[in-house]
Amino acid sequence: MKKDGRTYPWYVVGVLTLAYLISFLDRQILALMVGPIKADLDLTDTQISLLMGVAFSIFYIIVGIPLGRLADRKNRRNIIALGITFWSIMTAACGLAFKFSHLFLARIGVGVGEASLTPSAVSMISDYFSRKDRGRAIATYNMGVSLGTGFAMVLGGAIVTYVAKAPPVDLPIIGILKGWQYVFFLVALPGLFVAVLMMLTVREPPRTERLELAVTDLSFGDVMKYLWQRKTVYLPLFLGLSVATIIGYAYFSWIPSLFVRIFHWTIPQVGTIFGVIILIAGPAGVMTGGWVIDTLYQRGHFNAPIIVSLAASALCLPTTLLLPMMPTAEWAFVMIFPTMFGGAMATAAGAIAVVTVTPNQMRGQTMALYLFCISLLGLSIGPTAVALLTDYVFYDEQMLHWSIAIVCSLSAAFSCLLLTSCLKPYYAAVREIENVTGE
Repeated sequence: MKKDGRTYPWYVVGVLTLAYLISFLDRQILALMVGPIKADLDLTDTQISLLMGVAFSIFYIIVGIPLGRLADRKNRRNIIALGITFWSIMTAACGLAFKFSHLFLARIGVGVGEASLTPSAVSMISDYFSRKDRGRAIATYNMGVSLGTGFAMVLGGAIVTYVAKAPPVDLPIIGILKGWQYVFFLVALPGLFVAVLMMLTVREPPRTERLELAVTDLSFGDVMKYLWQRKTVYLPLFLGLSVATIIGYAYFSWIPSLFVRIFHWTIPQVGTIFGVIILIAGPAGVMTGGWVIDTLYQRGHFNAPIIVSLAASALCLPTTLLLPMMPTAEWAFVMIFPTMFGGAMATAAGAIAVVTVTPNQMRGQTMALYLFCISLLGLSIGPTAVALLTDYVFYDEQMLHWSIAIVCSLSAAFSCLLLTSCLKPYYAAVREIENVTGE
């Protein structure tokens, strides 16, 4: 394969996007198996939410920072390949769970492996593309969120239907495996293929846009000092983008259960329709966001990523609030489509916003800190806040749609407020870093 010119960087983006797709496939497949897992392991909605959120995010958060530091110093390609291999093995381990604690520990392992991906991937992409062309490249990578989740719904629904008909298998030492456990084995396999593909075809790019700093080997403390000195930019940026992700994680985790409980749809029905919506709205939102950011940036709007993120959060506010008021499943899906479009746009804009204002030698650690905030707020709070409202405020699983609406509409409103406060300082910060790097 030719590794020069304009084609190869986009090939690398394609491989990294595929890895991101698989990470979300492994991460989100659990949402389609809430019913059988609850029944077999005797779990509550809150326990399920912990498996989808907290269990995954605990070590995703803890190891994300040191892995981000490694991404700033070591071979990023190798870090990603090892991470993919590990999370694929731990996804398969989820299929060996026979009680809540087993599944909880396996989900922790999935989070550890996936923490390696985005800090290294975004850092690599930023070195393959200039700042003026970076929006579409990072946006393409971020399509992995929508594509992975969409395929998890569509393929997962079909797989769940197929394995539901399969008889339990009694294995020596392991014990009896049921249909939902087979699913984890099947979705773990593609990751191993991508890990090999990374090692054989992707090369580490030279690092660009390095600031001349007194310390070249930056510690996490050095990075935190740099970010704190610019807290008027990074604090509302991280918080505003993180709060916005609560919407996506709440939807990915609970929309399938909502349609099963409220509208009495089957898992294959929900998986197919919801998956198709994500597969259409997600890439459309991501690519629209990347294109608008590049266009605005070239016209002198240096806070373009914030403008797009703000517009995306504003779009989600009415649609999330109206969701539980829809009289039919079809109208509910009409409300879900713009929410998925806006959420995908915000996802793409968020990563672009962070790397655009951050020097190269601290991008890995800064992205890891950004993912820390997303995981702490979005991934941990999103699924669990909805479940807590359902279990301990409404005391009725049939009120799930109102729990989703309350959590998500408040998140959209708060995100808009935070991002609005970030517009002016972000503009100034981008001008500052452009003047220093000379790009």
